[in-house]
Amino acid sequence: VCGDLGLGSVVPPLCLTPVPSQSTVCEKIMELLGQNEVDRRQRKVLILSQDSFYKVLTAEQQAKALKGQYNFDHPDAFDNDLMHTTLKNIVEGKTVEVPTYDFVTHSRLAETTVVYPADVVLFEGILVFYNQDIRDMFHLRLFVDTDSDVRLSRRVLRDMKRGRDLEQILTQYTTFVKPAFEEFCLPTKKYADVIIPRGVDNMVAINLIVQHIQDILNGDICKWQRGAMNGHAAGKRSHLESSSRPH
Repeated sequence: VCGDLGLGSVVPPLCLTPVPSQSTVCEKIMELLGQNEVDRRQRKVLILSQDSFYKVLTAEQQAKALKGQYNFDHPDAFDNDLMHTTLKNIVEGKTVEVPTYDFVTHSRLAETTVVYPADVVLFEGILVFYNQDIRDMFHLRLFVDTDSDVRLSRRVLRDMKRGRDLEQILTQYTTFVKPAFEEFCLPTKKYADVIIPRGVDNMVAINLIVQHIQDILNGDICKWQRGAMNGHAAGKRSHLESSSRPH
């Protein structure tokens, strides 16, 4: 699964942006940091998903969505203004209310999720690097690069759990998802500071990210620039892959 990850700390914020496998990577990072067991009001690290910011659909758009004929992978599907405002408030240490999206009915619910200030924000989604105003908020950009077959299989399993039939899932994938990935998501890979091949299977890369976050939380990194990580100069991308050499 390919995607973007924005890593941000409150001073400054970190943001991670991934695709189907990006959320899996975020969950693994939270697990290794022991944040899942912490009360959400006390967490030092939080995950925020771009999926929470889908636009409210018109009646016509919702009817298309229920038939699998609406493109949720297009940049116009997201409420970028609300996304930017929410991220800005989080960076400023404010408690915010994040929309709750129902993927079965394709609608934004009346209920919201209260998100409390944290030291590090993991912002994940397929197009979080697409909008420059949002992209520029991230102090570390990670691109989670996963095989296309893995992306498809995970999407099929996910959408079947949401009550959709296989034919509709595959039609939507070939009509909207794959073309949108190639046109909108993949080109944003150039904005990444770090590329993580193989997604959650790349534990060497994930452990490096976890250590970096721990350094921030421990105060070992008080001032750092976006893209500067583990000795890499700002603006230079790195591929985090395990070495085949013996240790």
